[in-house]
Amino acid sequence: MEDKRNIQIIEWEHLDKKKFYVFGVAMTMMIRVSVYPFTLIRTRLQVQKGRSLYHGTFDAFIKILRADGVTGLYRGFLVNTFTLISGQCYVTTYELTRKFVADYSQSNTVKSLVAGGSASLVAQSITVPIDVVSQHLMMQRKGEKMGRFQVRGNPEGQGVVAFGQTKDIIRQILRADGLRGFYRGYVASLLTYIPNSAVWWPFYHFYAG
Repeated sequence: MEDKRNIQIIEWEHLDKKKFYVFGVAMTMMIRVSVYPFTLIRTRLQVQKGRSLYHGTFDAFIKILRADGVTGLYRGFLVNTFTLISGQCYVTTYELTRKFVADYSQSNTVKSLVAGGSASLVAQSITVPIDVVSQHLMMQRKGEKMGRFQVRGNPEGQGVVAFGQTKDIIRQILRADGLRGFYRGYVASLLTYIPNSAVWWPFYHFYAG
């Protein structure tokens, strides 16, 4: 059987940077909007004790919708959108590192290995603090908390709006844990993503070639 795997490798200098960043962010945002409610539900199901609040994904979806409306399914979403930056930084770091390593080695395996690991290091350094804040926001429910922190309401008893909640959570993390509090799970993330990225890209280029 004829092998038709002659896939063209697009290097950094071949990219239309404007289209890459604009369309990349737009497509990622569309996907994020559609899956975020289920990310929130998954996080709450993982944190709750037994079945104290929800009996499953569908039950959680209905209860959150009834209690908080559609906005309840998007708690922490505005903060979480900042992780879009990490996705663009990942690709940019990957391509620029490949270009840098090319001055020392022409091996696609070496270039992809170093670039993949470096890209994940940069991306996770940006993503982890944002995830920590957004996950604490996901845990906020009307009148009660599921996580370590709870945002304070205003004097009229209503919730603090949008980035007011974010500032409140950030202050509480700083008071409780200092700057290190924003990097809980950072090493575990690096140990998960760096090897995966460093191995995946060489295999991709091996297959493409």
